Amino acid sequence: MGDRSERGSAKHKRRTTIAGDAAGAQAKRGGAGETLSGQVKEKEQRHETPANKHKSHSDAGDDAFSCHKLQESLLSSNSGYSNYRGILNWCVVMLVLSNARLVLENLIKYGILVDPIQIISLFLKDPYSWPALCLIIGMISGTISECTGTFLHCINLAALLFVPAATVLSVSSMTPVGGVMALGVFTVLFLKLYSYRDVNKWCRESRRAKARTLSRSHSSNGTAGYTHVNYPGNLTHRDIYYFIFVPTLCYELNFPRSPRIRKRFLLRRLLEMLFLMQLMIGLIQQWMVPTIQNSMKPFQDMDLSRIVERLLKLAVPNHFIWLIFFYWYFHSSMNFVAELMQFGDREFYRDWWNSETIPYFWSNWNIPVHKWCLRHFYKPMLVKGVNKFTAQLAVFFMSAFFHEYLVSVPLKMFRLWAFLGMMAQIPLAYFVGRFLRGNYGNAAVWMSLIIGQPIAVLMYFHDYYVLHYGNAAEGVAA
Repeated sequence: MGDRSERGSAKHKRRTTIAGDAAGAQAKRGGAGETLSGQVKEKEQRHETPANKHKSHSDAGDDAFSCHKLQESLLSSNSGYSNYRGILNWCVVMLVLSNARLVLENLIKYGILVDPIQIISLFLKDPYSWPALCLIIGMISGTISECTGTFLHCINLAALLFVPAATVLSVSSMTPVGGVMALGVFTVLFLKLYSYRDVNKWCRESRRAKARTLSRSHSSNGTAGYTHVNYPGNLTHRDIYYFIFVPTLCYELNFPRSPRIRKRFLLRRLLEMLFLMQLMIGLIQQWMVPTIQNSMKPFQDMDLSRIVERLLKLAVPNHFIWLIFFYWYFHSSMNFVAELMQFGDREFYRDWWNSETIPYFWSNWNIPVHKWCLRHFYKPMLVKGVNKFTAQLAVFFMSAFFHEYLVSVPLKMFRLWAFLGMMAQIPLAYFVGRFLRGNYGNAAVWMSLIIGQPIAVLMYFHDYYVLHYGNAAEGVAA
């Protein structure tokens, strides 16, 4: 009898354990079935008849061994699943493997073409004459002046654009890369001085009207120790030189300042700048130059199918180099300068890679230029009564002019490819915004970046090679 009672108590304990496990399993599955809670509630509201009670006890026993529950497939839109990190890593691996074949094919066909010493020839032909660098030094030492009259100011701004352009076109030792750098520096200075004059004019007008001058409160990122400046206390050489070197085009009397210089951050950005610069130069020498040379014959023969094939082949490395350049310039270089100058506003770009429309891309990939256009060009036109569409066209026209200015003048060729490429963004923006939405719009933006504007730049370099190295490249196999 004692053994039977012990076996009975053991069986009772096992039943209790199984029932407890079943209850725990049901509690864990409760959260997963919320999407179908209506069906669950309908089952719970059944009448409690003796037959149902017996069935519910048997179901409880079955649930203890069940392995299924109400749920959606992960790739279904109703599942709420969003962790696709593994798929993103797979895309990166496939991209690396696919391009590894191209790298190997390039090395087998052309050998190693990377030559660090050859980089010097990009900036000068005569080692004793550096016209591009002389232009920049002359700008820093003598061009900057505090003009008090609008006439002198306009002459100064015009000189910043046309004198360097005339120098680039007239000096034979000026190389395209050196010309781009020199004209880029003077273009940035032109935009900065334009903003400097506008802001001080607004301050004078505000002061005359006995309103508050343009000043800024202490910023949240730590500006203790920096005194606020009011007009005309900002009209000093120290103030304007600080504005010249900080990575922004829009002037303020009191810029947001970072509390200290982070040396590790500065070192990381410097290493990125050096590495990415060498990577871009290596890709251009190893990948771009041979492809451009091999594309000359189809263009000379006007073979349309071969031209399309060569343009698509050129678009891929050009796009990679453009992406590397974006990171090198807008992230590494500008953050390096901003950290060195303790400049607090580090919003140099936004999420342009998620652009679903063309205007969103142009207003988010280059924030310093976008802020300048909005503040000193677009809004003043609206204040004068110009409608929005005309003001937007004017902004695109100005951007197209500077693109053409920075490409045609250093190459000493006038083909208008950059200008037409920028103006073509207007109908493309209308088409994408009107007919494409969401992922389709984002794909259209990426396609325009890959085979749109970069091709216009490639056309310039192709024409440059045809004019200067056409005879030397005729013997190269297509």
